[in-house]
Amino acid sequence: MTTTRTARSGIRGRINALRDRRDGDRGQTAVEFLGMTPFIILIMLVLWECALIGYTFSLAGNAADVGARKGSGAEYGSEAACEAGATKDLPDAWSENADVSCGHSGDLYKATVTLKVPVLVPGLFALDTEIEGEAGSPRED
Repeated sequence: MTTTRTARSGIRGRINALRDRRDGDRGQTAVEFLGMTPFIILIMLVLWECALIGYTFSLAGNAADVGARKGSGAEYGSEAACEAGATKDLPDAWSENADVSCGHSGDLYKATVTLKVPVLVPGLFALDTEIEGEAGSPRED
């Protein structure tokens, strides 16, 4: 018994078979990308919220530092000067819920600023995280 080679079983036949199979997968990448798009957007939202948390740390420390310096240098009304200095440069999203406490502590004038982290998408989830910044400045006589 002899076997004969047909075009389907030869090298050219295999290449043609691969081409036929590849044409059946057209659009597969687009479908996979569309399926992953919600996860990509969710990851970007989480990363942006993490950036907001880090920025809140920076704002709280800076606001406490400015408030302590303003309060230590004020001759009269040091608490009012401290609160005004601490909240002066805060953006609106953070200044609405800012809690500033100032007072003397020995030879230092201390300021504590508590800021609430804003949520990027308010209806999506509630993030009740508060970040506290503390600073002290030597009292000026």
